[in-house]
Amino acid sequence: MDNDFQNGGLEKPMSLGDWVITLIVLAIPCVGLIMMFVWGFGQGNTNRRNYCRATLIFAAIGIVLGLVFYASIAAALTSAFSSLAIIL
Repeated sequence: MDNDFQNGGLEKPMSLGDWVITLIVLAIPCVGLIMMFVWGFGQGNTNRRNYCRATLIFAAIGIVLGLVFYASIAAALTSAFSSLAIIL
């Protein structure tokens, strides 16, 4: 198995320490977002790159769902308040 790593067939997986450092850096608000893009679209470790890409995809899905939810709640409240104004 180690021969595959030495021959260039497979990339060495990230160690526990690498993951801990990665998660600590990503937990820093602005720096984490910037590093998510740098690591996600850079030429670094494949494991880190795929993790950052997946996290960015989930974040984009969350933002879209949040906007749809916000718009539907805003529309429902606007409708409710406009009908309430007619009654009063």
